[in-house]
Order: sequence, then structure tokens, then C-alpha cells
Amino acid sequence: MSNKKREEKLQQIKDAINNSNELSEEEKSEAIRLIEEWYAEDRGFEQLVADMEALEAKIADFLRRLGFD
Repeated sequence: MSNKKREEKLQQIKDAINNSNELSEEEKSEAIRLIEEWYAEDRGFEQLVADMEALEAKIADFLRRLGFD
């Protein structure tokens, strides 16, 4: 999913929470805080995976040059 689509989906969720008649303002605030926290963690995990993949490529090249195939 592209960043733009993720941001749009996040905004839709926030809007749905804010427009809810069943949640108090405190519950809405807490729900949005948790959603934003989960979103940030998800983004961080994706970055970690990308960084690890880049590192793996460098390590594999280094090991190949040392004769470990």
C-alpha cells in the first residue's frame, strides 16, 4: 500500500472515530492516540525491514568477497 493510501486510510479512521456518537470525547482522544501509535510502530517496523534488507545485501557482498558463497 502506498504512503498516500495509508495516510488516506488513517484519516478515514480518525474521521470515523471523531464522528462517532457512541464514544465520549475522552474515548475518541484515546482511540486516536492508540491508532496513531500503532501507525507509527507499523511504519517503524517497515523501515526496520527495509534497513535490514539493505544491510543483508551489503553483508552478502562482503562475505562473497571473502570467499563465503
